[in-house]
Amino acid sequence: MRLIFAGTPEPAVVALQRLLDSEHEILAVITRPDARRGRGRTLHPSPVSALAREHGIEVLTPTTLKPDTEDGDALRARLRELAPDCLPVVAYGNLITEDLLDIAPHGWVNLHFSLLPAWRGAAPVQAAIGAGDDITGASTFRIEKGLDTGPVLGTVTETIRDTDTADDLLTRLAHSGADLLAATMDGLASGEIVPQPQQGEASYAAKITTEDARIDWSAPAFAVDRHIRAHTPGPGAWSLLGQDRVKVGPVTPVETTALSPEVTNLAPGQLHIAKDAIHVGTGTTPVRLDRIQPPGKKMMNALDWSRGLQETTGLELA
Repeated sequence: MRLIFAGTPEPAVVALQRLLDSEHEILAVITRPDARRGRGRTLHPSPVSALAREHGIEVLTPTTLKPDTEDGDALRARLRELAPDCLPVVAYGNLITEDLLDIAPHGWVNLHFSLLPAWRGAAPVQAAIGAGDDITGASTFRIEKGLDTGPVLGTVTETIRDTDTADDLLTRLAHSGADLLAATMDGLASGEIVPQPQQGEASYAAKITTEDARIDWSAPAFAVDRHIRAHTPGPGAWSLLGQDRVKVGPVTPVETTALSPEVTNLAPGQLHIAKDAIHVGTGTTPVRLDRIQPPGKKMMNALDWSRGLQETTGLELA
């Protein structure tokens, strides 16, 4: 089929590469405009844009898809000229307006990183880890007016591991999802895929804010563990240490039988710093603090961080 791919961040690159390696033709990509990054605030193309340019593929970077705007109208004209059969979408990051949904015979097909209707919305991977789900996956579905409500074209499942961060899980889903997206394009081309309405109760995963990532140390240890892993690496789980905001890397739940009473009885957020380990109190049992990122520094080993402290008693994370 003749495809126009819409996507922006690194996970979408895996899917674009998989489609480039297939028998389908990539006519163009739609991606977010170049963004300023780094200390020099220089413009950088999106990961999808960079890959497309490497392959000599036309790159479309509208700031908006809304009709009656310069960018939106130019995009519509170009889409009509290119006449794609389908527009696969992976984490594009811009609203596809209703009037564009039928611009291609097979419409816009989204690769979403959950088993729909579970975790519709912007942060399905983070939500699945935070909720303690055992299984998640990826779904391809035809985009319609509602939020991730369209008929499902295919699914693939993925086990969530006890130590998975959002980055770990998303990396695996990006690869299995890329294969699913390519298979979906094959099935649409051959006519073998029959869209299926979503079945079951929907759940929602809203876009995560920095405030959402703050750690509640009064929660049970298992919930603190899940929360930190769900927000790693971005936006980064954090707490206040005095007046300083510090990011906290994944922690390790521990058996209380191996701990001294002094550590076992830590209050939520209270730090116990020893030569061989740092523990933090939670609403239930303590967790071991393995990595921490002080202001202005990179994520580092927590014990190395503690050696630079002038005072190691009476410290609390809040």
